[in-house]
Amino acid sequence: MVAIIGSTIVLLLGLVAGGAFLYYRSVDSGIQRTDAFGTDGQQTQQEAARPPVEVVGAKNLLLLGSDSRAPDDPNSRGKAGAGRTDAIILLHIDAAHQRAYLISLPRDLYVHIPPNPANPSLGNKNAKINAAFAWGGVPLAVRTIEAYTSVHIDHVVLVDFAGFQQVTDALGGVDLYIDQDITGVGKEGRRFSKGVQHLNGSEALEYVRQRQQFAGGDFTRMCHQREFLKALLDKAISSDTLKNPLKLNAFLKSVASAMTVDKDFSLADTAFAFRNIGSSDLTMLVSPNRGPDMINKESVVVPDPDRAKSLYDAVVKDTLADWIAQNPPATTTTTTTASGCLNQ
Repeated sequence: MVAIIGSTIVLLLGLVAGGAFLYYRSVDSGIQRTDAFGTDGQQTQQEAARPPVEVVGAKNLLLLGSDSRAPDDPNSRGKAGAGRTDAIILLHIDAAHQRAYLISLPRDLYVHIPPNPANPSLGNKNAKINAAFAWGGVPLAVRTIEAYTSVHIDHVVLVDFAGFQQVTDALGGVDLYIDQDITGVGKEGRRFSKGVQHLNGSEALEYVRQRQQFAGGDFTRMCHQREFLKALLDKAISSDTLKNPLKLNAFLKSVASAMTVDKDFSLADTAFAFRNIGSSDLTMLVSPNRGPDMINKESVVVPDPDRAKSLYDAVVKDTLADWIAQNPPATTTTTTTASGCLNQ
């Protein structure tokens, strides 16, 4: 779900180049906002506990895909009990604004969840990382990921199921390579045939949520999410959306209504940071882990503490390009074949 944000930013570049900054501000005003960092009324205390910013100009965005089934109540987005995070991606933009890195954190990654200040009975124990969102909404998700990675999160973008569909449809759908013939698990139960398929929003949502049919389970699903991101970016760049003011306006308004962001997020500023970045400038990574295991009779993904610390130190210092050069690709990304994400 969070993949739609990347393509949105790319599309916005055309407006930046055209000098339509005021239009961006009007779009910004239509976006749902939330207290993503839990600082309302306790700014000093909460900020003091957060990781510091070490490299000026580099940006870290936390992209969350919520499995909320209540899209008609935008005020519930990002709050405790509103669902769990079906996708968690840390997006790092380097200080030169030439490269972007998307680090998928498996939703079952077993980490320490800090206590929820609003409800101390929730949190303060080890659990799957996506439990943080269910127990404390966006603020606890941010606290959990900052505590685990020591990376300062600058902005948060949350998209739910309904947002995923409407933004994909606004772009006219995507062409995505399907790894193998599968039947979706769920009430729709669509049949997906191997090969390049054109998917609308509902179809794309169903496909990127599948995991039970693949040997790699959630790792394959994360790979499909990243493939979808690239497909959507390519569609955004190659389509005539930028050249058609009516299409662009409809798309941007659709995006604005689908997103929930932190109070300081600016669509225009983020678009400017992405002005030189296309799909070929994206590097897809997975948070280092030792794979699935059973802990307390629960199937979880076990972190690899040493490799994870090395990776996130590189994020903090904005040296990811050097880190990747020093680490074999097989240790930094999920394994893929020419036909997709089967061998994970």
